[in-house]
Amino acid sequence: MKNIGKLHLTPSEHHLHLMDTIKPALAYDGGDVVNWQRKLRRKLKQLVGDTPAERVPLNTRRLWKRETPLGTIEKVVFTAEPHADVPAFVCLPKGCKPPYPFMICLQGHSTGMHKSIAVDRDDNSLPHEVAGDRDFGLGCMLRGIAALCIEQRSFGERRELRQKQISPHGCHDATMQALMLGRTLLGERVYDVDRGIDYLAERGDADMGMVGVMGNSGGGTASLFSAALLPRIAYAMPSCSFCTFRDSIMSIYHCADNYIPSLLKEAEMADVMGLFAPKPVVLVAGREDTIFPFKGTQHAFRALKKIYRAADAADRCHLVVGPEGHRFYADLAWPVMIKEINRLRARK
Repeated sequence: MKNIGKLHLTPSEHHLHLMDTIKPALAYDGGDVVNWQRKLRRKLKQLVGDTPAERVPLNTRRLWKRETPLGTIEKVVFTAEPHADVPAFVCLPKGCKPPYPFMICLQGHSTGMHKSIAVDRDDNSLPHEVAGDRDFGLGCMLRGIAALCIEQRSFGERRELRQKQISPHGCHDATMQALMLGRTLLGERVYDVDRGIDYLAERGDADMGMVGVMGNSGGGTASLFSAALLPRIAYAMPSCSFCTFRDSIMSIYHCADNYIPSLLKEAEMADVMGLFAPKPVVLVAGREDTIFPFKGTQHAFRALKKIYRAADAADRCHLVVGPEGHRFYADLAWPVMIKEINRLRARK
């Protein structure tokens, strides 16, 4: 029998070969940043899928409101699109007056937005212990920043409950359905952030030139894409989500909601984040993060820094590194972000 040599039977071997040979068509390679951003943003909007042609009324409802040592928290729900309601916590810091700078806060793959204010998911009157500095809403209030803590699709109160057989991975069903409908779940989450900004504008107490976005893991991914696609966002703080696609979601098992069809043919993650330049970004990483490995994060950050440098904004692009794994690092990240927020305030 003829020696046929090594056989390549594992699908990922071929995909690795493609990653080795592909050159993303719209990766930044120097030149006019604004023109490059225009082209990539147009393509990215196509890739993340369809969004509604018209915006429905928000039809905002208040569910409860209470005073806390850090300020006022109220729970609201607004309508993003037909049959898609968005619960959210609005956190207003004590001792501050409107118009408030706001941070839109997004939890990752977890039991939901309740972690942002450290309460039980099903009974918001009960306290809940939160690890890894993921109590984003309270962290904002503590630092004089108002927060809008949104429940992302497929998480927490918006988890899948209707399917006859529900996947054990909470985002899977909605991701697959969205793809069949010409959408992506990530694109739908970005749209919810956009409608959250509509809600802030409708409130009348937000400084609409000072609206940012932050989140960890899946919340960081939604933060990154929201910053890239939504022009009303002024500052961003994605955590444990910025890396190269190759070293993160293309290297180990990740939930399906991280993937955008054909994106790697067009751009790497640094290019997507580069659409936010020259606005300030604070990227947060864990040195021991095995999901978004730090080596890949360093590589991606060098590419992002090149874009910010070309946009004459290198000093607005920051990487904060915590000593542990996949979590937020409030004490390290917030001082850098507060400095950027204060710089924006001083320019107004």
